[in-house]
Amino acid sequence: MPSTHLALHYHVIFSTKDREPIIAPSWRERLHAYLGGVVRNGDAIPETIGGIHDHVHLLLGVRAKHCLADVVRDVKAVSSRWVHEEIGQRGFAWQEGYGAFTVSPSQREAVKQYIDQQAEHHRHRTFQEEYVELLKRSGVEYDERFLW
Repeated sequence: MPSTHLALHYHVIFSTKDREPIIAPSWRERLHAYLGGVVRNGDAIPETIGGIHDHVHLLLGVRAKHCLADVVRDVKAVSSRWVHEEIGQRGFAWQEGYGAFTVSPSQREAVKQYIDQQAEHHRHRTFQEEYVELLKRSGVEYDERFLW
């Protein structure tokens, strides 16, 4: 085949270090916009970004040349530095790990809506409950001792 055709979409989730509720409503939208800019600068596609005070969700489209671990590492490092310098939260940090789930093209809209409705969603369940449910639904094996 003379060219490459692909549809690679990931639902990526990561939290603040120790799940600290440090992402304030006053700068949350700026952070989400900045995360999108970092993704774009890395030549990936930020389809939607959302979250609340202790974690973020990103729906990303990536290219064949991308390694997801590198994309996430760069997004976390650059955005953490931005929070330190622009927001003035010197103690801000992201957790070390992350969750990433493939998203089929037919499910992209549903995942976008899920991410866009995070504030409403978390009125009824915690981040920990949400994350464990995603792991189970995706068939990801995990040891609860190492989740948090």
